[in-house]
Amino acid sequence: MTTTPFQLVNICTGKKHTAIYYAVLKKAILIDTGLGVANIKKVIESLTLLPVTVVTTHIHWDHIGGHKYFNTIAVHEAEKEWLSVKFPIPLQVVKGNLMCKPCDFPLDFKIDNYQIYQGIPQVILHDGDCIDLGNRKLIVLHTPGHSPGHCCFYEPKRTYLFSGDLIYSGCLDAFYPTTDPQLFWQSVRKIQSLEISKILPGHHQLSIDTNIINKIETAFRSLSEKGDLEQGNGIFTFADFQIHI
Repeated sequence: MTTTPFQLVNICTGKKHTAIYYAVLKKAILIDTGLGVANIKKVIESLTLLPVTVVTTHIHWDHIGGHKYFNTIAVHEAEKEWLSVKFPIPLQVVKGNLMCKPCDFPLDFKIDNYQIYQGIPQVILHDGDCIDLGNRKLIVLHTPGHSPGHCCFYEPKRTYLFSGDLIYSGCLDAFYPTTDPQLFWQSVRKIQSLEISKILPGHHQLSIDTNIINKIETAFRSLSEKGDLEQGNGIFTFADFQIHI
């Protein structure tokens, strides 16, 4: 079997998709596993025979659905109990979110059987950790705000940023009880200092200009200066994205 050094798998849920990234050299990692409405492991097995470690940007239902198919899972320390003890959002709410938009689900998918993945992580991530893939390395960046343990992954050699739900061209969510708009803004400023040539986001369109980071930081700064950066203030629309707080 021939393996390519980088593959992107894109799972669609109506107008919103979860992007799942797969990289392989001496080791294989999968960044997030999507909704779990189909067996993503079959796709990965068509790409590599290497053991796969699932590296999680954050423990939200649309990023951990396929974790059940893998044996080695890495999560940030702040969210390990969300995975192993109790997910913070009720199952019925998750099912409602899953079905709120039309989607071409697999024929054998039944919403009544859908469950939120729960399990014990084998690897606990911390800010600054290095994930070594051979001649590619990813640095763990703890970027809370969208969730307490949200992480981005930065590849210094190629200056790629796997941005999860911190940076994308869509509605940036900081309105859930477990989100924090102020921390979200701080996390955007944190990655703003990096040299970034390519952003690989967790949702919506995959080809986005790296300058969106500066635009998002400016938007958060504007909201803060106006006294609007507090939960419950609604949705604010900007040129390339929205911020929901």
